[in-house]
Amino acid sequence: MFAGRERELGELERYYKENAFHFAVFYGRRRVGKTTLINKFRENKTSISFTAVESTAKENLELLSNEIFSVLAPETPENYFTSFFNAFEYCFKAAMKKRLILVIDEYPYLAESDRSVSSILQALIDKYQNNSRLFLILCGSSMSFMENQVLGYQSPLYGRRSCQFKIEPFRYYECAPMLSGFNNVDKFTLYGICGGIPEYVARVNNSLSVQQNAENLFFNPSGRLFEEPSSLLKQELKSPQTYNAIISAIALGATKMNEIASTVGIETSQCSNMLSTLIVLGLVKKENPVGEENKGKPSRRSIYLLADFMFRFWFSFVRPNISRISMGLGKNVCSDIFEKSSGRIETYMGLVFEECAAQYLWREMSRENIIFNTIGRWWGANPKEKKEEEIDIIAVDEKGHAHFGECKWRNIRTGNEILEDLVRKSALVPGIFNRRYIVFSKSGFSPQLIKAAEQRGDTMLISVSQMY
Repeated sequence: MFAGRERELGELERYYKENAFHFAVFYGRRRVGKTTLINKFRENKTSISFTAVESTAKENLELLSNEIFSVLAPETPENYFTSFFNAFEYCFKAAMKKRLILVIDEYPYLAESDRSVSSILQALIDKYQNNSRLFLILCGSSMSFMENQVLGYQSPLYGRRSCQFKIEPFRYYECAPMLSGFNNVDKFTLYGICGGIPEYVARVNNSLSVQQNAENLFFNPSGRLFEEPSSLLKQELKSPQTYNAIISAIALGATKMNEIASTVGIETSQCSNMLSTLIVLGLVKKENPVGEENKGKPSRRSIYLLADFMFRFWFSFVRPNISRISMGLGKNVCSDIFEKSSGRIETYMGLVFEECAAQYLWREMSRENIIFNTIGRWWGANPKEKKEEEIDIIAVDEKGHAHFGECKWRNIRTGNEILEDLVRKSALVPGIFNRRYIVFSKSGFSPQLIKAAEQRGDTMLISVSQMY
């Protein structure tokens, strides 16, 4: 099923209705739904869709020729253009008579097979943009290539695009329509397992439990996601072994640069470069405590976390148990993880719930037209008690007003002591002139906390049902 992406579709339709030349660039990590979105936009429109392959320029030109002729001249005997210039010019000229969409998917493969392609498109755009009604779409999964070789200043195509779409994974509430039949807690858990990648969420069987879905997808050698992270890294990186080790180290608790480098057994300089690559791929994110993210220099308190929850789940639970799963013991491994008494899935979901709470705040603040400069986490020293303290969420505006949040993914109601501790810790954060508080809870709130929040008047209590 197609879900979400209403904003992107609306923008595309707006440009399409202008009935003039437009050039759109789509990019984002693999499986995020770029092609699905483009195909939805193409419905009931005259369009040519060509997917480039990792091959020679000759083969790509033949495949492109087939797609062009099948749409614009289906009665023509099998024939091929003699050059990419002729193929693309044919489309530009055809679009002088009628509206036409030309999609080139996996554009990096095409550009690598013939390095003149971008310059050819530039020349044709400059020549025909005032007379042709072509809607040109270039799409690619290689983030660095699309950002540097298509959108970057050094690209021949620089300045020609009408619009660009970086397609991000779904947020938790955008996945909800695909998870009908599950309760809210299960929806959060499935989001924490599959991440916001539509292709993975679509694999969830709504007639099975969360544990059964996890077992079928991850803990079965024939499961769709059993080898997915390894396959993706092999596609994106020439030597994925060390990257695997870095991701594994982060998933298992190493978050500081020196911890990661030491765990993997590499120099910090090499680790820094490889982390930068993983950040570009959208698999890792670098975090600083709120208040330090804009200082413009490296922070010793920076930490690295996995930005992709499917990778985090896989490297936390699947990779350490590959041998057992391959021996047919995947059901046992999965049962151990989801066993309530072990608390493993509950602990895992803590960080997921924090991210979902941040997504909730961004959405709600936009609805209320409240503008926060940043929403993130805070950690730092408590000089009085001589220990490190953490706050799950702080949302700060430019006037120094802040919402402090605590997130509890537990099977018991959240009590008043959590709010009292949050109020205490909030005093450690400097530069705040107005403090408000939010407590997010999986299992509801104690009567004492509800009463305290009502009496304070500066505290919101948010349940999982409210977050949907």
